[in-house]
Amino acid sequence: MTGMTTSTSTFTTRDLLSALLVVIIWGTNFVAMKIGLLALTPFQMGAARYVFAILPLIFFVRPPRLAPKWVIAYGLSQGVGQFGLLFLSLKVGMSASLASVILQTQVFFTAIFSFMLLKEHTSRALIAGLLLAALGLGCFAMSSLQAGHANDITPAGFVLCLAGAAMWAVSNIVVRRAQKAMPDFDVISFIVWCGAVPIVPFVLLSLAFDDPATRWHWTGAPFITWVAVAYIGWISTIAGYAMWTRLLKRYPVNRVAPFSLGVPVVGIASGMLMLGDTIGAWQWGGVGFIVAALVCTMFGGRWLDRKA
Repeated sequence: MTGMTTSTSTFTTRDLLSALLVVIIWGTNFVAMKIGLLALTPFQMGAARYVFAILPLIFFVRPPRLAPKWVIAYGLSQGVGQFGLLFLSLKVGMSASLASVILQTQVFFTAIFSFMLLKEHTSRALIAGLLLAALGLGCFAMSSLQAGHANDITPAGFVLCLAGAAMWAVSNIVVRRAQKAMPDFDVISFIVWCGAVPIVPFVLLSLAFDDPATRWHWTGAPFITWVAVAYIGWISTIAGYAMWTRLLKRYPVNRVAPFSLGVPVVGIASGMLMLGDTIGAWQWGGVGFIVAALVCTMFGGRWLDRKA
């Protein structure tokens, strides 16, 4: 995200509260997804999410001054790829609590893809983080292979959630390439107009794969379903990204990024409190390794520099 940062890295009270609000919104976002998927199929959920995300803003926000290929690429990778796979994961065997953790592996997928495609430097802290993340994923894989209670993750749910994280990383690469192509990058315009891209693919996927008996079940979905979809589309997508982008424009990235560590914490707490999620020993091990990997990646470089 481009833009001038403030001369100090000290957060104002308003900005600190804004950062904490984003963490809460994004952490509870997974609970809203689970609630929405009780009445909607993953493909219907995807279409509804983006209809809410673009309306009514698309009538007031000008299209981004970018080549259409970047808008289409981001809309497909982030919309159909990341969220389509995440919704499928939550439907076939993934708890809201653990999805909030596993999806954070996008940090490491982004680093790997950046190294392979953009030739970006790989630090020792990142390599250590990748090793810790691999151990965490191993714990989750072991958990998914064990038979257990209804809240356990299944192999299909685990793989789909991990694939969603990888597609999130792909969308991050698309954003970086788009920013280089257009230095005067308007994030809100980009997010809103990219949100129009996944709607038709999701509708087509629903027509192709959803059971005809449930294909248009969204017309009779309960009110709580639409509250959940509105929360995901308006609050999590538009308001959340707008506040996060504002913070990135006002402060150094290394001051803003650590707040994302709170997302899985809120995700786990909200899933356990609101949905009754339970987490087993292997899963707690995976959570610990993933969080340690994120901490190592964000702060390890500075610690190594000071030690050197």
